[in-house]
Amino acid sequence: MARILITSALPYINGIKHLGNLVGSQLPSDTYARYMRARGHEVMYICATDEHGTPAEIAAAKAGKPVAEYCAEMHEVQAELARGFRLSFDFFGRSSSARNRQLTQHLAKRLGENGLIEVVTEKQVYSKADGRFLPDRYIEGTCPNCGYDSARGDQCENCTKQLDPTDLINPRSAISGSTDLEVRETKHLFLRQSKLRDRLDAWIDSKKDWPILTTSIAKKWLHDGDGLQDRGITRDLDWGIPVQFPGAPWEGMEGKVFYVWFDAPIEYIGATAEWADANGLDDSAWERWWRTDKGADDVRYVQFMGKDNVPFHTLSFPATLMGSEEPWKLVDYIKSFNYLNYDGGQFSTSKGRGVFMDQALEILPSDYWRWWLLSHVPENSDSEFTWENFQASINKDLADVLGNFVSRVTKFCRSKFGEVVPEGGAYGAAEQAVIDEISTRLAAYQAHMEAIEIRKATAELRAIWAVGNEYLQEAAPWAVFKTDPERAGAIIRFALNLIRLYAVLSEPFIPDASRAMLDAMKTDVRDWPGDVSAALAELKPGHPFSVPEVLFAKITDAAREEMEERFKGR
Repeated sequence: MARILITSALPYINGIKHLGNLVGSQLPSDTYARYMRARGHEVMYICATDEHGTPAEIAAAKAGKPVAEYCAEMHEVQAELARGFRLSFDFFGRSSSARNRQLTQHLAKRLGENGLIEVVTEKQVYSKADGRFLPDRYIEGTCPNCGYDSARGDQCENCTKQLDPTDLINPRSAISGSTDLEVRETKHLFLRQSKLRDRLDAWIDSKKDWPILTTSIAKKWLHDGDGLQDRGITRDLDWGIPVQFPGAPWEGMEGKVFYVWFDAPIEYIGATAEWADANGLDDSAWERWWRTDKGADDVRYVQFMGKDNVPFHTLSFPATLMGSEEPWKLVDYIKSFNYLNYDGGQFSTSKGRGVFMDQALEILPSDYWRWWLLSHVPENSDSEFTWENFQASINKDLADVLGNFVSRVTKFCRSKFGEVVPEGGAYGAAEQAVIDEISTRLAAYQAHMEAIEIRKATAELRAIWAVGNEYLQEAAPWAVFKTDPERAGAIIRFALNLIRLYAVLSEPFIPDASRAMLDAMKTDVRDWPGDVSAALAELKPGHPFSVPEVLFAKITDAAREEMEERFKGR
């Protein structure tokens, strides 16, 4: 039994996430966690809401609520949606927690004591109307390069040119629209990442099994241009973790908070400590996952995230932990994903374009979304959601292959043998051929899941379902029953055992359907099959079962067209 620590990138607090956010970290990490638990490993699966920064303040202001109250409410909203999608976090924490504040300040202090934090005086744009310094992306104006009139202070999204706020023509506050701006001096703390460049480079080189996407992004930040740059880790904001605290090795930082991208990854540790607190455990319970001097040296740590988060997780967060010179557990494997696009474009909150998590659960069960997203997860390139593809995948894979098999087998058995597993004779050559093929495909499925190749794993799982359909069609128990009821009983006994096996193998991907299949088979035996032959003899003659409700209703053309129209955006 291995010990596996799994973290999903933290969803930001300012609103409900769309399906692209879901498939970019939370959903594949959940599938991996479920699989590893099913294989008997000890798993700690952690996520949290990312609650600090300017967007949280602005979202709260728009909602007319104090930011702390807004974040508390949105945390509950996101936690409920996570439950709706059956995300099996061991703990879903909050980056605004006391634990994260304590850890963030502790690590910053260690970095300062080790000469890895520098106080830098720089010039930033200040909005008199808003009474605050404005982060780059909250300054808008005309791009000096292409003339686009809504360029941000960090980049023009029209021509993609990198910008500084002072480059913009006719700059204005993106918060209030005020043009009453001026440049003022302010002091900030910078993490001296450049001093750790060689150490980070060697560490990344040691990760030979990392996805190319992860490594290429990290190497680009390390070596392009002038190489890895020092990074500002504080902001002039009210909401966040205070920079000035008792024992801090710097002065004059009152009124400043740590940059959200400094404290957010530390919340992986903070949330594990919150888990210990919530379960009445002492610090050793979370330290055994995070401190190599407390037992974490035998932990395998796997992170899941979208590709835009890779630089922070391959460079900045490791630099924070390395630079502390404390025995923190560093990540072993980073699974990064490309983007999911929506029907020829991008998801857009402002334009109401695309499906968001709450809307998805309103219209269809979570297993429908889980299956499509995981079977189309953007591992090697960007993926695209279309309603035609979604409808075809659900109807073919879930309804026609898996759902139809369960329905045909249970209904036929009830009509001919009653709601018990029939006696029948011994299994024969046809059954052995199925056992052999499933054994081969199961080995491939397991290999893909171990390597976190999610799409390939779904293809093997789908093929395992199809084996049962092909067997049933060729064995034709409805015809055999007329001349050899005993043989027909053996076929159906084998098929009922296939349903239980499918429930176990499918649980990481479609947990609700898995539960429904096990309930129908009136068993809670969900041991992962070490021997397929033994697994397909688990339900003995005379064991009761029931005919389940339809596992997967097909999506009609009319329903598809209605959903397509509803979510096309303005």
